[in-house]
Amino acid sequence: MSLDTLRESLPAYAKDLSLNLSSLVSDTSLNDQQKWGCLVATAYAIGTPQVIRAIDAAAPLSPEAATAAKAAAAIMGMNNVYYRSLHLMKNQEYRTLPAKLRMNVIANPGVDKADFELWCTAVSAVNGCGMCLDAHEDELRKRGVSSTVVQGALRIAAVVNAVSRVIAAEAAAGPAPQPAPMPEAIAAG
Repeated sequence: MSLDTLRESLPAYAKDLSLNLSSLVSDTSLNDQQKWGCLVATAYAIGTPQVIRAIDAAAPLSPEAATAAKAAAAIMGMNNVYYRSLHLMKNQEYRTLPAKLRMNVIANPGVDKADFELWCTAVSAVNGCGMCLDAHEDELRKRGVSSTVVQGALRIAAVVNAVSRVIAAEAAAGPAPQPAPMPEAIAAG
């Protein structure tokens, strides 16, 4: 499935999502690796097959960057749950305990560290972890990444999330019911 096919498969009520997806793909506030890495990472974080296939097919990423984007989705799938829980729990003692979770890919993602942090930020937005959003945005600031670039990643996360949810909901709803055929005796009248 191509991105155009994905956009065309969105129902009329989601036209704004189609337009937003198109404008994000052509947006130049992020470089191609940042943009497509965010698209891949958020698609994999959400997990809607049609969206993953369409974005994978369009993404002009090196194999290393594609793997790193998927790794951002994977590691943040774990971290977002853990750190969001710490943030939400009243008992602050849990924040003092070591996480004891392997996170080696964050230190060595195989791509530019700022790009990986940006992808982690986008996935953290999808997964709703404020603690991780703050931590990754802080790392991006230390690396001189602008607010416009961070906002671009958040916009991608928002649109990919919405598109994925509409595609999944439409698949769950199934085709529109067809009227039952009339029995021959009634039809003949």
